[in-house]
Amino acid sequence: MDHGPRTGNKVALTFDADMTDGMLASLRAGRVKSYANLRILDLLERDEVPATFFLTGKWVQRYPDVTRRIADNPRFELANHTYGHAAFTGDCYDLPSQPVNELRGDVAKTFEVIKPYGGRQTRYFRFPGLCHDAATLDALAPLGVTVVDGDVVSGDPFATAWKPLVRAVLDHVRPGSVVIMHVTEANAAMTDEALPHILAGLRERGLVPAPLSEVLAGA
Repeated sequence: MDHGPRTGNKVALTFDADMTDGMLASLRAGRVKSYANLRILDLLERDEVPATFFLTGKWVQRYPDVTRRIADNPRFELANHTYGHAAFTGDCYDLPSQPVNELRGDVAKTFEVIKPYGGRQTRYFRFPGLCHDAATLDALAPLGVTVVDGDVVSGDPFATAWKPLVRAVLDHVRPGSVVIMHVTEANAAMTDEALPHILAGLRERGLVPAPLSEVLAGA
């Protein structure tokens, strides 16, 4: 699914929490400080903004306290973004790859990692890089997940300025939109700066952030 019904005024703000072995190595070596942008959480909590977080299992294991903070907020939903942010199709950006026959186990493992945290857990799943094909969708069918891409891509990974992110969102957002952003601070350093302006722009357009489950209802 890319978006919900184009009626009403609800939109979904979604945040991916990526984590690869390479990212973990960068943390251990001190090359980066954090892949958990707490300023995003601070803002969402302060303004009581609903959001949905697509979590990788390795991110959850690296940031259990942050995961608990997300799960404890009744306005936040938790979703699945694979265990180690590997691609299951060929030529998916520069992501590490895994064979498609490992996909089902990878996603099932991630649900088990997230499960103990409670909160508003969902069966939503997002492929890393949004890279998928018929074989990967068939592999996931027995898990009963809903694959969610999105129709508004912020472009926040590795961005060096916040204004282009705001334009990318506000130029394309519509009722029912699913906005893709990232909470991985070192790889998406401008997201927290762009977010207040995105929220203000949504208000000006009469659009209201809502949990993904509400935005997709009836689709």
